[in-house]
Amino acid sequence: MNETAKREEPEVQEIRDGRVRRGARNREAIVGALFELIGEGAIQPTAEQVAERAGVQVRTVFRHFADMARLNAEIVSRLRSEMKPLFEPPAEGDATERARALVAQRTAAFERIAPYKRAADAQRWRRDYLQTDHEGLVRELRKQNFRALPELRAASVDVQAAFELAVSYEAWQRFRVDQRLGAERARTAMECAALAVLGSASGSSPS
Repeated sequence: MNETAKREEPEVQEIRDGRVRRGARNREAIVGALFELIGEGAIQPTAEQVAERAGVQVRTVFRHFADMARLNAEIVSRLRSEMKPLFEPPAEGDATERARALVAQRTAAFERIAPYKRAADAQRWRRDYLQTDHEGLVRELRKQNFRALPELRAASVDVQAAFELAVSYEAWQRFRVDQRLGAERARTAMECAALAVLGSASGSSPS
C-alpha cells in the first residue's frame, strides 16, 4: 500500500463512521417524530408529517423504513417499554388493598399509553402484528389479575371475566372518552367496579 492510500484510509473510515452516525440519528428522529405525533393525538400520521417533524426528507423516512407499517411497528416496540409498569410485582395487603393498588397501577399506565393504543386499535383490523400485540396484552393483564389477586382463582368464570373487564383498558377508555370523566374520577369509577366484582366473589361488600 502506498503512502497516499495509507493517509486516505483513516479519512475514508471517518466519512463512513459519520454516515453511520447520521443515519442512526435520522432513524431515531423519525421514530421519535411519529411517537410525538401520535402522543399529540394524530391517529395515523403521514410520512410527510413524520418527515417534517423529524427535519428530514420524505425519502429519508423510506430509506430507513420500507413502508409506514414498518415504522409503526417500531412504535409498538417502544410502547411495550411503556407498558412495563403494568407487570410489576403485585402490592401487599388484603384483597381490597391489593385490588386498589392494581387499579392505581393500571390507570396510570393506561393514561400514559392511551393515544398510542387508540392509534393501534384504529389499524388493528388490517395489521396482523397489531392484533397479535393486542391479544398478548390481554393475556398479560389477565395473568396479572391472578398474580395480584390469587383469590380470583377460586371464583366462578363469570366473576373472573367481570373483574377482567372492570380493570381493562377498554373500561378505562369508556370512562375517559365516552363518559368524559377526568382521570381521577375515572380511576375512582374503575376502583368501584373492581371492588364490587371482588365483593361478589367473596359474598361480602369490600370496605
